[in-house]
Amino acid sequence: MELKNRKDMDPSFLWDFTPIFPSREAWESAYQEAEASIAGLAAYEGTLGESADALKKALDAVHAAGEKIERVYLYASLHKASDNGDPQYQAMEARSVTLLVSYQTATAFLTPEILAIPAEKLSSYMQQEGLATYRHMVEDICRGRAYTLDAARERMLAQLSDAAQTPDNSFTMLESVDMTFPAIRDEAGREVALTHGNFGVFRESSDPRVRRESFEAYFGEFKRYINTFAALYAGSVKFDTFFASVRGHKSACEAALFANNVPVSVYDSLVEAVHSRLGTMRQYLALRKRVLGLSELNMYDLYNPMVESVEFKMEYAQAKALVKEALKPLGEAYGALLEQAYAGRWMDVYENKGKTTGAFSCGVYGVHPYVLLNFTNTLDDAFTMAHELGHAMHSYLSDQAQDYVNHDYSILVAEVASTVNEVLLTQYLLKTETDKKRRAYILNHFLEGFRTTVFRQTLFAEFERKAHAMEQAGEPLTAQSLSEVYRELNALYYEGAVINDLMEIEWARIPHFYNAFYVYQYATGFSSAVAIASHILETGDASDYLRFLTLGGSDYPLEELKVAGVDLTQPSTVLSALDVFQASLDALEALLKEIEKEG
Repeated sequence: MELKNRKDMDPSFLWDFTPIFPSREAWESAYQEAEASIAGLAAYEGTLGESADALKKALDAVHAAGEKIERVYLYASLHKASDNGDPQYQAMEARSVTLLVSYQTATAFLTPEILAIPAEKLSSYMQQEGLATYRHMVEDICRGRAYTLDAARERMLAQLSDAAQTPDNSFTMLESVDMTFPAIRDEAGREVALTHGNFGVFRESSDPRVRRESFEAYFGEFKRYINTFAALYAGSVKFDTFFASVRGHKSACEAALFANNVPVSVYDSLVEAVHSRLGTMRQYLALRKRVLGLSELNMYDLYNPMVESVEFKMEYAQAKALVKEALKPLGEAYGALLEQAYAGRWMDVYENKGKTTGAFSCGVYGVHPYVLLNFTNTLDDAFTMAHELGHAMHSYLSDQAQDYVNHDYSILVAEVASTVNEVLLTQYLLKTETDKKRRAYILNHFLEGFRTTVFRQTLFAEFERKAHAMEQAGEPLTAQSLSEVYRELNALYYEGAVINDLMEIEWARIPHFYNAFYVYQYATGFSSAVAIASHILETGDASDYLRFLTLGGSDYPLEELKVAGVDLTQPSTVLSALDVFQASLDALEALLKEIEKEG
C-alpha cells in the first residue's frame, strides 16, 4: 500500500503542536524574540567576575535566551521530522539551526570567563543562595577546565558546529527522503512497496523467502550507495576526532564520555562483560536454528519469532490499554500521566511519506514531550510505545521538578527509564499469559530485547571505537575497511550464523553512528533497567525509581543511578543482567521442548 502524504493523514493520530506555539505566526514572532535575546547577551561579556550578582544576571540571561531558542528550534525540528521532504519545514529547521549556532557563538565567552574567575572567589560566589540553581552546572564547567579553550577559539568551534552537522543531515536526507526501495512479494505473493517502516515487519515473517527477499532488497539499496555512506560516516568520524583533539582529549571516545563524567573503564567493562557471555549467544543461535529447522542460520533469520502459529497483532488502542495496565507497578500518578499523553496527542502514530523513520521522544520544556512512532499494529510496536513513553515520562517529571538549567537528563540515564517500561511490560505479559506458545513468544521477544539491546548495541559500540581508532591512527575509512571491521565483529558476536556480503554493510544504515559513542548507553541502560524493574516487582516499592525520574540533569548520571539502586562502576550490573538472559533462555528452551512433546 502506497504511503500517504502528511496532509492526508487522520489528524487525531498526529502531534498537536499548538501547546508549543498556537500558530506559525506565533512561532515567527518567537523566532524574532529569540534572535533579539541573543543580541542582548553581548552586554554580559566581561562582567562575570565582577560580583556574585553580576554572575547571576549573566547566567539568568543566557539561560532565558536558551529556553526561548530551544522551543523555537524544537517546534521546527518536530515539524520537519513529521515530513522531512516538506521544503517549508526544511527552511524552518535550517533557520532554527542558524539561531542555535548564533546562540552558541554568542555564549562562547561563558565557560572561559567562569574559569577565569579565581577558584576561591568563584567558590565564594557559588555559596550565594541566588546561585544555587547553577551550582552543578558551574561545578561541571570547572571539571572541564583542562579541556576548555580561550574565548576566541571557543567561538570558532561554536561557529564550526553547524557545518559539523553536514554528515548527519546528509545521511538523513539520503536515507529518509531520497532513497526508495524496490517492491517485494509478501507471504501471499502480492507485490508490496518496501519501506523503512515495514522492513521490520517483513523481517519477522515466518516465510523464509519473505525474510530473504526483504533483506536483499532493503540492504541491496544501501549497498548501491555504499561509497556515499562511507564518505558521510568518515566525515562524521573526522569531526569527532578533530573536536576531541583540539580540546586535548586522548580520543573521541574519552571526549564523548567525559561530558557525562563517565570513565572509559565503564565502556571497556561493558565490552568485556558481553565478551565473557558470548557462549550464551551461541546457545541462543543454536536453539533458533534447531527450532526453525534451518540447515544454516542467516542474519535475516534472527528476528522472526521462533514459535509458529502465534499471532500477536496489536491495534493502537489495544497497545495503549496494555501499556497502561503493565505499568501499574509505577503507581497511580504515573498512570494518570499516561492518560494525559494519550488524550493530549503527545504521540505521532503512523508512517507517512517523508516522516523520520524509527521512533523517538523529544521533551519540550514548559510544554510536554512529543513521541514519534511508526506504528504497524504489532506487539513490537506496543513495546516501542512503552519504551518511548518511558523517555517521555522521565522528561515530563524532570521538567516539573527541575528548573530549566537542570531539567535535561543525560543520555546515559535516559535509556534506563525507557527500558524499565519494556521490562515491566514483558513481566506483565509473562504473568498474565497462560498459553504456552504465547509465553514462549514473549520469552523470545524478551531475549531479542537482550540480543538487540545488550549484545547488538555493544557490537555497535565496538565498531564505533574501532572506526575512530582507525581515523586517529591515520587509516582510511572506506566502504571496504568499514565493512571488514563490521564483518569481523558480527562473526565474533554471532558465531554460528552466516555473515554474507550484504550483512557486512549494515553499519551504513545506523543513524545513531552520527552521534558518536551514544549506543553503548542502550546496553548499560538495559542492564540497569533489568535490576530496577526486578526490585520494583519484588518489593512493590517504586519510590526510589520515581525519585530518580525527577532528577533531570541536577547531578552526574552515575550518581543519579545510585538513587535508583544501580552502580554502573561495578561490573555486577551488566553481568547480573546477562544472568537473566541465560535464565530466560533456559526457560524458553524448556518451554519449547514441552510444546514439541505436546505436538
